[in-house]
Amino acid sequence: MLIKNSLIMDPAAQTSRRADILIENGVIQRIAPDIPASPSDNVINGEDLVTAPGLIDTHVHFRDPGFTHKETLHTGALAAAKGGFTSVVCMANTSPVVDDISVLRDILERAEGEQIRIYQAASVSRSLKGEERTDMKALLEAGARGFTDDGIPLKNAAFLYQAMESAKELDVPISLHEEDPAFIQNNGINHGPVSDELGIFGSPAIAEESLVARDCMLALRTGAHVVIQHISSGRSVELVRLFRSLGANLHAEATPHHFTLTDTAVLKYGTLAKMNPPLRTEEDRLAIIRGLADGTIDLIATDHAPHSKEEKDRSITAAPSGIIGLETSLALGITSLVRPGHLTLMQLLEKMTVNPARLYHLPAGQIAEGAPADLVLFAPDEQWTPTEYVSKSSNSPFTGWNLYGKVKMTICGGTVVYQA
Repeated sequence: MLIKNSLIMDPAAQTSRRADILIENGVIQRIAPDIPASPSDNVINGEDLVTAPGLIDTHVHFRDPGFTHKETLHTGALAAAKGGFTSVVCMANTSPVVDDISVLRDILERAEGEQIRIYQAASVSRSLKGEERTDMKALLEAGARGFTDDGIPLKNAAFLYQAMESAKELDVPISLHEEDPAFIQNNGINHGPVSDELGIFGSPAIAEESLVARDCMLALRTGAHVVIQHISSGRSVELVRLFRSLGANLHAEATPHHFTLTDTAVLKYGTLAKMNPPLRTEEDRLAIIRGLADGTIDLIATDHAPHSKEEKDRSITAAPSGIIGLETSLALGITSLVRPGHLTLMQLLEKMTVNPARLYHLPAGQIAEGAPADLVLFAPDEQWTPTEYVSKSSNSPFTGWNLYGKVKMTICGGTVVYQA
């Protein structure tokens, strides 16, 4: 395969140049201008396209096993490929929970049959109860790429402190869902004027901020690589910024929905704009963007959370929280962050490729001779409208939006896994 004359953007090397890429046996063999094509080469015209490392999402829910009416490993992989992702890390809140080696191995063995690289996180606690720690060392040796009870907060600080110490020893990230249920009456909707209009109490920002403050201190004390997942509050961003300056190995995820929408979207999109943690105020959204711009937030992750139409058609208090995000993530980054001038395209790609690759020790995230040929080709200025999805679910408030940044081709291991 030969990709001709595209703009190659490699955030790992912080380089951007127009050249050709020759791929053989799943590996990038050569990068140079004017590489001659052989008769056997599949030649791809990249004249008007950007070629970047295949995108990496370290926070997805493929709902497999246990909830395959929402998504499966296969449909999740298709959605990832369509969005330009070649590597994903699945969360552990399946049924059964990924808290032992047998469940982990089952997922990883089935994932090998898919065309993208599917990695799996294991849970910190058994059955997500926050009481008994999993055998983190054994799970890591069996293939787990990180640890998280995502979906449920770890309320016992001493328990989490010990888990962080183990994560530090094992050199593996531990990722935290920061919402203290003691503050929350109705999850998925920010407590404020919008929740008042809906006649419910909602979920106040202090539910997140209180746990973020605690866990930033635990991270500083342990030295573990700690990820604050799907950050939603401006004060949470300030806390991460402060504790990073003190030397904590803190990381934070921003989702496309949290840097694009505010809680007023709930009034327009109803349950399609309901997620945990909820969309918050414009002040919070702008604080997240500032955190992305100055590097306080170093990861962009979708929290891809499929639900069936029947589930989302329930009332605002009864419907489950979460939206899909893999197929619109890059476009929302370009539309909401790059085009308004908040981030450069290189900065956006850095948070979607090399940063997650380095944190999770993945063999990806760069364009270099000898590296795996995991690539995305996209047209950054092309407008398009999401109308249907290859995900098994379609619970997105972004359906029908006019977006910029169209994925044209996704290549994983030298094989074209998606082509527009």
